[in-house]
Amino acid sequence: MTEKDKIFDKVKKYKELHQKEYGIKRIGIFGSFVKKDSFGDVDIVVDLDTPDLFKLIGIKQDLQEELGFNVDVIRYRESMNPYLKKHIDIEAVYV
Repeated sequence: MTEKDKIFDKVKKYKELHQKEYGIKRIGIFGSFVKKDSFGDVDIVVDLDTPDLFKLIGIKQDLQEELGFNVDVIRYRESMNPYLKKHIDIEAVYV
């Protein structure tokens, strides 16, 4: 199992364990982690039942600890920057 496979697996398990606690509708990975063989951080997109900054911070901290990498978390929403939204829509891999 590659490092990428392990990270995808950990994010999937994280979603299963914390879906109700944080109201996670879906969670995915995008950015250099998906596009390249090497990466410095893991970009996470999360769609929540209700927007909550503290939940996003909790998810970020949990995943950084679980994955052992720097993690950036962004909340997916219809009103987000159109360029970023298109970028995420094209390349995000949801688990």
